[in-house]
Amino acid sequence: MRIYFDHNATTPLHPAVLEAMARALADDFGNASSVHAFGQKAKAHLDLARARVAALIGAEPNDLVWTAGGTEADNFAVRGIAEALESRGRRHLVASAIEHEAVLNTCKHLARRGWTLTLVAPDSAGLISPEALRDAVTAQTALVSVMHANNEIGTVQPVAELAAVAHEAGAVFHSDAVQTVGKLDVDVEALGADLLSLSGHKFGGPKGTGALWIRRGTRIAPILTGGRHERNRRAGTENVPALVGLGVAAVEAQGHGDADRRRVGQLRDRLEAGILARVTGTVVNGDWTRRVYNTTNISVERVEAESLLIALDLEGIAVSTGSACSSGTLEPSHVLKAMRLPPARTQGAIRFSLGPTNTEAEVDHVLQVLPALVDKLRSLTRMPVTRGRSTS
Repeated sequence: MRIYFDHNATTPLHPAVLEAMARALADDFGNASSVHAFGQKAKAHLDLARARVAALIGAEPNDLVWTAGGTEADNFAVRGIAEALESRGRRHLVASAIEHEAVLNTCKHLARRGWTLTLVAPDSAGLISPEALRDAVTAQTALVSVMHANNEIGTVQPVAELAAVAHEAGAVFHSDAVQTVGKLDVDVEALGADLLSLSGHKFGGPKGTGALWIRRGTRIAPILTGGRHERNRRAGTENVPALVGLGVAAVEAQGHGDADRRRVGQLRDRLEAGILARVTGTVVNGDWTRRVYNTTNISVERVEAESLLIALDLEGIAVSTGSACSSGTLEPSHVLKAMRLPPARTQGAIRFSLGPTNTEAEVDHVLQVLPALVDKLRSLTRMPVTRGRSTS
């Protein structure tokens, strides 16, 4: 049995997406910028995909710009706003300390070029408070970037309140919603953001697809220059088959109702409760109530996360030690460090992220296998294990 509990890293391609992409690859090779019939057919496919993705987030189609994924969308938001507002004397950036590295490293790059950067620390549950953000923004703040939900712990931020704080200071507000679009009900107007990033492969679409929603009237400079694609906002010939797939993934995501989410949430809760009950010295990281329904991040005392990940993989069970973009590193999670968790807790943290194809049988198999693996790894050390379990 092979079990995939790493849906926050990427998701299986939805069968309907694969079918639509195969048809587009075979039949629709035209360049969407061409005026002849082949090009106009390709453009019609792009227009339909744009409308479908826009509908998923409550947006107008023309306010969406295609990107090659979440990283490009985040870069476009941060760099584009920075360049657009630099001439106005706004050279201050604010981001949460638990942002995805696509935001954090982009902000740090700009800081090395003379921008001022303030990182707002979360509380111990991973939440950014409006009060903490208010203390960070200034009259020189150009952009505030706080993700909708964290990729490692699943904590959902109070984005609407945070956006209001940013707007009070005259700043533009960006939210990386890569982990919520296609999972939660995301409405750009309700969130109050000015820019919102999404990525197709997080909800059954193809890798290399994404979009940045830009509120109409927001000043932003393109980061890719060349032709006049995407209304002069992102140069380059569009990947029509992949974007067709993204549009179909958006339709499929809208079809997942409360019942589907409730079922995945129940599986997550079953897995989480089972681990806490059967494995001593375990604790859930993040807020228990304000989190994406498919995600749990659990620290296992006196076990190195990488060792446990490998042991689980040898049993056919795929999990993560944090963000997939940080795989291969032995550094503790920057998210858990920013939450000021002790080193023993950050070094033993495993993320389980479930999806609609997972089953109770898979959850029960993990619960059967995991305790013995933990005991075996702990037997290699001499440190005592705290009796009982921790839940905070």
